[in-house]
Parts: sequence; structure tokens; C-alpha cells
Amino acid sequence: MSEIRATTISDETGSGPIALTKQHAAKAWCYFNTSSSTSITGSFNVSSLTDLGTGYTKITITNAMASANDFSMQCTSNNFQAHNASIPTATEFWFYSSNATGSASDGTRNYFTLHGDLA
Repeated sequence: MSEIRATTISDETGSGPIALTKQHAAKAWCYFNTSSSTSITGSFNVSSLTDLGTGYTKITITNAMASANDFSMQCTSNNFQAHNASIPTATEFWFYSSNATGSASDGTRNYFTLHGDLA
């Protein structure tokens, strides 16, 4: 068995870390709370969350995706269901969560992950 240990894998010029532009690693993810206030618990490539009302949160990502058509998202919540509630752009989308009866509901544990190509 081989083992590779490194702190940084450099790009072809040796001037910086390798970019994950054409890889299948998550390009953005977030764990957030909308129950009492809208707050990020942990995230990567997320610049802000905006509370749009019960069950609705606008997610803005830091580094844009290649286009609104070049990524997929997975949304989950401790509520009954969660999904994208808007036509996404390359830099934002709306997260929606609802309870078991289908009514909009804020959750304490909301998650999303984006996969696709960065701009």
C-alpha cells in the first residue's frame, strides 16, 4: 500500500494550491439554523444567508458557479422536507423547508451541498 502525505498540492506553475474547478468535490456546503435567528453553524464558499420569512432562506455563495445550469444541490432539514425554492443563479438560490403537514417551517438543522463547475 502506498501513502502520500502533503500539506499543499501545487498547481502546474508551482505558484499556489491546485484549484478544484473540474473536480467532483463539493463546491459549497452549509449547516445553518433558521429556528430563532438565521445563523451559519459551519460552511464552505457561502458568503451570506438572508431570512425571507418562515421556511425560506436565500443562500448567497462566495465564488460563483459556471452558470445557473452547471450545478446540482442537495438540501436537507430536520423538518419534514427541504428543497430549492427558486430558479437558481450562478451565485444564489432559495432554500425552503416545511413540516410534515406541508406548511413552511423553520428548522434548527438545515444543510445543503452544491456540486458542479465553478466559474
